[in-house]
Amino acid sequence: MDKKIRIGVIGCGGIANGKHMPAEKRNPASEMVAFCDIIEERAVKAREDYGTPDCAVYTDYKELLKDKSIDAVLVCTPNCSHCEITVAALNAGKHVLCEKPMAMNYAEAKKMLEARDKAGKVLTIGYQNRFRPDSLYLKRLAKEGTFGDVYYAEAIAIRRRAVPTWGVFIDQEKQGGGPLIDIGTHALDLTLFMMDNYEPAYCVGKTFHKLNKQRETGNAWGDWDTEKFTAEDSAFGFVVMKNGAVIYLKSSWALNIADPVEAVTTICGDKAGADMLGGLRVNTVMAGKQVMIKPDLNSGSVAFFEGAGASAPEDLESATFTNAIRGKGKLYVTADQAAVVTRILEGIYESERTGKPYYFD
Repeated sequence: MDKKIRIGVIGCGGIANGKHMPAEKRNPASEMVAFCDIIEERAVKAREDYGTPDCAVYTDYKELLKDKSIDAVLVCTPNCSHCEITVAALNAGKHVLCEKPMAMNYAEAKKMLEARDKAGKVLTIGYQNRFRPDSLYLKRLAKEGTFGDVYYAEAIAIRRRAVPTWGVFIDQEKQGGGPLIDIGTHALDLTLFMMDNYEPAYCVGKTFHKLNKQRETGNAWGDWDTEKFTAEDSAFGFVVMKNGAVIYLKSSWALNIADPVEAVTTICGDKAGADMLGGLRVNTVMAGKQVMIKPDLNSGSVAFFEGAGASAPEDLESATFTNAIRGKGKLYVTADQAAVVTRILEGIYESERTGKPYYFD
């Protein structure tokens, strides 16, 4: 039996408790042996809920990285520290699964790629929406050429009134932005992945601070602190790829819209198209008539994610990470792909800052 991958968790807040630690506990190939958080009580609670009997607790991630018995780390901290901690972990000889977005900007993302290449370790980013049943099936259709030449796409992450009021989500300085970098990043990742196109030419972007100073907001998680809400409340971008294809990116935490939808994509090719707006729908023409096909995603299984503790997206994400470390499979989310997502997000923010198109080369 293969030795279990020994994992250290850096950041024991919401995303670690809601996604990563439960998934790792279900993963038969891994065990969590160390927990780190700047609030010690969080790390202690994580040890009680998820750790091995002899696992360690830290408040300084640098101390955790000194433990040579740790094989890999999960970086579940605010965006501003993703690069710093990931680079340090790779330099310490650890494999890394870093939460999304990869980094605050493209320069940081490149530092992470360079550290990965120098260390020869596995680096992946937490874009778990790729592992949803609808996403897995859509990717298979795309790889089989169902859609032909995909030249138009929409990346959509629209909430009506669902601003995350905990942690540092609404803090521009610590997160690098608002809904664009938080949930728009998932939609853009899905879209680029389905298009299999990672070569942007230029983009135009616009962000808004229209609702973040309002009170009595009707927000899903209660009213936000208007003094702390320094990030944008919505952001939109139009991206032109080098092959001429275009992507319309829409993201918001708060927008007066009737039908919110999050972390979905629409792709249109010269043979067919697909969207995730009412479940996965394939839009095409058959025998001269317009046809919409809704695949039944409740049957069958995903054979190539061997070793997962369960079938939830976060379990498949965890399994591909530990499989890649063991040399038993390839990553499904590569850091090179995630770096392009970060590059485009940065371009949209930069276009807003300058009021001009942003050119990538």
